[in-house]
Amino acid sequence: MSDQSFSGRIALVTGASRGLGFATARALCNRGATVFALARTLGGLEELDDLVKADGGTRPTLLPLDVTDDGAIERMGAAIHERHGHLDIMVHCAAHAPPLAPVGHVATKDLDKAWKINGRAVQQLIRSLDPLLRASAGAKAVFMTDNRAGAAFWSGYAVSKDAGLGFARTYAAEVSKTAVEVIFHTPPEMPTALRARFYPGQDGEDLTPCAKAAQGVLDLL
Repeated sequence: MSDQSFSGRIALVTGASRGLGFATARALCNRGATVFALARTLGGLEELDDLVKADGGTRPTLLPLDVTDDGAIERMGAAIHERHGHLDIMVHCAAHAPPLAPVGHVATKDLDKAWKINGRAVQQLIRSLDPLLRASAGAKAVFMTDNRAGAAFWSGYAVSKDAGLGFARTYAAEVSKTAVEVIFHTPPEMPTALRARFYPGQDGEDLTPCAKAAQGVLDLL
């Protein structure tokens, strides 16, 4: 590949099996980054690896993990530390879309799953990766925002997403005097599986392709 602008940089991308996470991981690999691609779906990660190989990029390390598995996330951090000693980039794209419902009808199981993925997992990722980010000469951690607070029927998603961003914003304040830069990014509307759960049947032709949205993420790095 001619563009090696991210050569030598160590990156972790969550939600890397599809959507924005997939496109961002692929773009980083194709620009020379050493990428750890994390997602629950092994098939999607293998597709990512196949495409990067076909592109001629730097093939990613595949991490078929659940972001809610505390032990796995801790082991991941330890493994990155053992292999590289630091982390230059973290892009957190993993998210869960619980069914839309009135507040009084949100199922407990749906709310608990949303909290674990959209909320608590952010704290666990920060806990595992903070020492690695601080060990970098200039790390950047990117968190995706999606403001649905107060929108009717969105409570399960909005509240859990805001909880995760609450952890990230607090972390940003805590590292404000270090070399770690925390970035909050609102991506454009994309034809992703998450969006399809909220807007079934929507024509995706008017939405921004994930590959183009991923370039917007790379511009932040």
